[in-house]
Amino acid sequence: MDTAWDQDEIWDDVAARSYDTPGRGMFADEVLTPTVDRLAELAADGAALEFAIGTGRVAVPLRRRDVPVTGIELSAAMVAELRAKVDDATIPVVMGNMATATAPGAFTLVYLVFNTIANLLTQAEQVECFRNAARHLSPGGHFVIELGVPDLRRLPPGQRGMVFTAEPGYLGVDTYDPLRQHLVSHHVRFDDGSEARIFRTPQRYIWPAELDLMAQLAGFELGSRHADWVGAEFTAESRSHVSVYRLAT
Repeated sequence: MDTAWDQDEIWDDVAARSYDTPGRGMFADEVLTPTVDRLAELAADGAALEFAIGTGRVAVPLRRRDVPVTGIELSAAMVAELRAKVDDATIPVVMGNMATATAPGAFTLVYLVFNTIANLLTQAEQVECFRNAARHLSPGGHFVIELGVPDLRRLPPGQRGMVFTAEPGYLGVDTYDPLRQHLVSHHVRFDDGSEARIFRTPQRYIWPAELDLMAQLAGFELGSRHADWVGAEFTAESRSHVSVYRLAT
């Protein structure tokens, strides 16, 4: 599978134009504010690099906090939406795969939010993503990953899929391939008519312990893991986590 080609096809002009939901969902203030607060704290007086910067959901408010931000992004369509908000001098972006692309400068923080590391569809690429973060960081710098915990415990025996969200006008369904640790999220949007629009995103899910091993292979150690950006305790029942890794000095 050509991962780069597949992802570039997925995040096309149509997906990019509909990605932002100002004030709602992951763009809501109660979601963004603690995210930006924590990242600004970890960046300290240095610069930040966002892997898969997208339309700048996090990068733009982080830059407004006087943190210099650079991005790496595969999708030209997503960067076009970012450029409608800020210019290249404000937030420079390197086009390419976050597992291999190189951004100029020195960084105290590299971050990956909203499950984006799962867009790399092989374990080897995910490990290279950690190594790429290490290459960009100053000694003692931090690599932050926000990632969901695989929901396989909720999957009934013998079934490959389950509904994760059902609300007016929207249905979300995940289908799993446990042998390859792959899942596809199907986002179905509809109105009162008979037509529906579907958007699919393939991912390779990662267990927290596997993520920690990837970090070790790249020279990181786990600094903290919480259930959210405000520091809630991570437990066996947590549906997601924010993991902060520190590069060894």
